[in-house]
Amino acid sequence: MRVVFAPSTHLLAAIFSAIVVLFLPGCGNSSIVGKWRMAGAENQTVWEFSSNGSVLVGEVRGRYKFGDQDRIKIETPFSTTVYQMKMSGDQLVLQQTGGPSLEFTRVKDAPR
Repeated sequence: MRVVFAPSTHLLAAIFSAIVVLFLPGCGNSSIVGKWRMAGAENQTVWEFSSNGSVLVGEVRGRYKFGDQDRIKIETPFSTTVYQMKMSGDQLVLQQTGGPSLEFTRVKDAPR
């Protein structure tokens, strides 16, 4: 006599949900949200990424979208640029293919 285990639909749904939840943090979608100051002097441009896909670069509004292989596309009224993105803690580097890289540090909000 052979016993076959047939997982329930609820069990499969729970496993699938767990896999999706574990995968999402690796996508970087939520980790970029916030304000980032370009490296250099204190008065450097601040880039602010929102969770809805909008970005504010200084005073210029735009949109961003993640691609594969840690790429991010940033579109403003003036240009569209694709960067290779590297993030480690509060450090962010955006590298243009064959071009310069932009280095940022996360801006911490002052305690209230």
